[in-house]
Amino acid sequence: MFVWVFHRVSGLLLIVLLSFKFLTSFFLMTKDQKPDWALVLHTNKLTDTLVVFHALYGLRTVIMDMGARREKLLFWIFTILGVILTAGLLVVYFTRNY
Repeated sequence: MFVWVFHRVSGLLLIVLLSFKFLTSFFLMTKDQKPDWALVLHTNKLTDTLVVFHALYGLRTVIMDMGARREKLLFWIFTILGVILTAGLLVVYFTRNY
């Protein structure tokens, strides 16, 4: 039940966050001083974390629809995989020079 609710809520949040991110990306295309709020929005790690978990739980849902019966095992596999991928993304973000 948690995965179903998380998948729906994260989908709605992603629609809002990604559309807002797309619309505000024009502020970052200028050669002048870039606004601080736009930089904070576009370096926000929450969006990337939501994308990773939403995609993995979506794959889990597809596998469940195809007839897999081990729901708890799939939940833990995709949750651990999501934590590993998110940790990898955070390492890339914090070690990259802007």
